[in-house]
Amino acid sequence: MTAVLTSLGTMAAIAAVGWLLGRLRVLGDGAQLVLAKTVFMVATPSLLVATIATADLHLLLTAPALVTAVSTALVALVALTVLRLLLRRSVGDSTIGALAASYLNAGNLGLPLSVYLLGNPVAVVPTLLFQLLVLAPVSFVVLEARGSGTGRRALLTGLGGALRNPIIIAALVGVAVSLLPVTPPDWLLNPFQLVGAAAAPLALLMLGMSLTGARRSATRAPLPDLALAVVLRSLVHPLLAWGLGAWLGLSGPALFGVVAMSALPTAQNVLVYAMRYGTGQPIARDAQLVTTVLAVPLLVVVAVLLG
Repeated sequence: MTAVLTSLGTMAAIAAVGWLLGRLRVLGDGAQLVLAKTVFMVATPSLLVATIATADLHLLLTAPALVTAVSTALVALVALTVLRLLLRRSVGDSTIGALAASYLNAGNLGLPLSVYLLGNPVAVVPTLLFQLLVLAPVSFVVLEARGSGTGRRALLTGLGGALRNPIIIAALVGVAVSLLPVTPPDWLLNPFQLVGAAAAPLALLMLGMSLTGARRSATRAPLPDLALAVVLRSLVHPLLAWGLGAWLGLSGPALFGVVAMSALPTAQNVLVYAMRYGTGQPIARDAQLVTTVLAVPLLVVVAVLLG
């Protein structure tokens, strides 16, 4: 569990620096929004190009990828249905809440976890690709379509806005480069890798700064929304992945990999998206904090049972 503790401790330390910066107002009152825009418009797209361009897209056709896709989609749909139809939240809050329940911290925590626990990064690739190529684009379409009515017009508005989204553009560029018959040269990818490396630490700094703002404004996520996101994220998703994986015949490291990845906490990118679209910020922030704290004992249990 050294990898888990090291990764989570590093994240906590960076978030603590962000909290201190926000508390002392070192960067000014508008710094949090500037960081969010930088992560959303520059750092994350660069990271996506560098990651997807070198990824093996054939991993999307494996049994672990199927378990990842089905379990993640089911969790997102359940969260969206409950938030929208039962709790009567807005489209924006429901969408961000669904992401808080289903969008995993696969890059910042999942990647080192898969390397140290499983010996290679393959386990995290299906999760990364599904989130970047399916979950995020669909969510952006919905968020872009808000206020455009219903039906065809709303769909076209959402698609048009999503296609102008830098994260979607970066994902499509990465897929195009990955499908080329030649390996892209280092001089082409190095700038994207360098800028993309700033995405996770900047997002964590932004998370820490958001905590000081939450304290001043007394803004907290509604308890039912937070409880729903945390239960789905930390309990239902791992159990669902375990059941689906066992049903499809997965065992050993393959089953351990999909369950461990499904037990990861909410990604900091959800808060970035919430700030970008101006909705659902409390649930994105609070779900990330709670699920990150729960991730340590949860991953220990998964390792004991399946590792």
